Amino acid sequence: MSFLINWLLSGLAIIITAYLLPGVHLSGIKAALLTAVALGLINAVIKPVLKLLTLPLTIMTLGLFSLALNALLIMLTAKLVPGFQVQGFLWALAFSLVLALVNWVLSIFKQDD
Repeated sequence: MSFLINWLLSGLAIIITAYLLPGVHLSGIKAALLTAVALGLINAVIKPVLKLLTLPLTIMTLGLFSLALNALLIMLTAKLVPGFQVQGFLWALAFSLVLALVNWVLSIFKQDD
């Protein structure tokens, strides 16, 4: 049940974030839920490998490269999920930052298990 709630909250966070950013487009709820699944899988499988490979660059930029990495993963998600579009790197970066903020706000209202 916890997985389902987290998935729905992630979908809601994606809908809210896309609504706030004019450079990000969702075709509907289905696209938001598919985006939540894709982002979850990409963050679980691809991101750890890329973080390890780019660790020297992340250290040299005092962690700022991790923001760019997040934006690139958002752009990858947009390529994979029909109905989810991001208009360039800066919108992907903004999406990443706003999504983190929206997820944080939603987590305040979520009950702990």
